[in-house]
Amino acid sequence: MMEIGIHTDAFAPLYWSFEQCLEWAQDNDVHWIECGAIDGVSWIHGLGYYPHIALWEDPVMLRRKMERYGVRLTQLDAAFPLSRPEGATIGAYYVIHAMQWAKLAGCSKIDTTDDRDKPEGMTDRETLDNMRAIYRRILVVAEAYEITVNIESHGYYTTKPDFLEEMLSFADSPYLKLNMDVGNVFIAGQDPVAFSQRFLNKIDHVHLKDVSASLAAARGELTGIAGSHCALGDGVNAANVRRCVELLAERGYDGNLVVECEGEEMIQRSLEWVRNLLAEIGAARPSV
Repeated sequence: MMEIGIHTDAFAPLYWSFEQCLEWAQDNDVHWIECGAIDGVSWIHGLGYYPHIALWEDPVMLRRKMERYGVRLTQLDAAFPLSRPEGATIGAYYVIHAMQWAKLAGCSKIDTTDDRDKPEGMTDRETLDNMRAIYRRILVVAEAYEITVNIESHGYYTTKPDFLEEMLSFADSPYLKLNMDVGNVFIAGQDPVAFSQRFLNKIDHVHLKDVSASLAAARGELTGIAGSHCALGDGVNAANVRRCVELLAERGYDGNLVVECEGEEMIQRSLEWVRNLLAEIGAARPSV
C-alpha cells in the first residue's frame, strides 16, 4: 500500500508560507508532505513567502501544528550537494542538524544528494571517496537518531547506476537507502523502469515527475529537474511513472509517492492522476 504526498516546493512560485501549504493539504485530502530545511535565517521565509521550514523553528511545536491539519512529514529535504568539496564541512553539518530537528518533528527520513556537475579538479574516485567519508559520518548520527538517510537520484553521480550502486554501499547500514526520482532519472538519459528494477529493494521514498516534450529535448544534458512544468500524465515520462509505481506495488512498497510539479493547478491534476493509478492497481491506502 502506498500513500500520496506533495513537496511544498510546488508552491514556491506562488510565494506561499509553509502554513498555507498545510491549509491546502487539508483542503485537498493530502496527509503527507515533504519540505525543504533552511539552516539559518532567510528574509523571504521570515516574511512568510517561502513554503519550507527553518531549523530555528521549534520542531515539536511545528509537529503539533501539522497534527492539527492532519498532515505529517514524509521526509525532510536536506539535499545540499555533498559531492562538492564543502560537502565535508557545511554539507555534513547541515544534514546532521536537519536529522536532529527531524527526530523531534516526528519525521524519520532525510533526503540527500550530489551536485549536477562533478567537482572541478577532482577525479571520480576522489569524489566518491570523499562522499563515502561524509556519508559514514552522517550515518553515525542517523543510526543514533534512527533516521533513514535517502540518497536522491538528482546529480552527476546519483543518476549513473554504477556510481549510485557504490554510494548505496558506502556503509553497511539499514539507514542508507534510495529516494528514487523518476523524472530526474529520465532527464539524465536513463531508463527509469530499468533504474527502478535495479534498485528496487533499496527504494525507501519516491518523487514522481512527468517531463514535458519541450524539456525532454534536453534529455542527457541535465541530471535533474528543479521544478516540473508538467502535470503527471501530460508528459513523455507518464508511461515510465506508471510502470515504476506498478513495480513498487509488486514489491510490496509501503511508503510515500511524493508528487513534484510546479503550481496549484498542476499538482491538483497530478494528484488525481496518481490516485486513479493507485486505484487501478489496487495499491491505494485510505487517508490517515
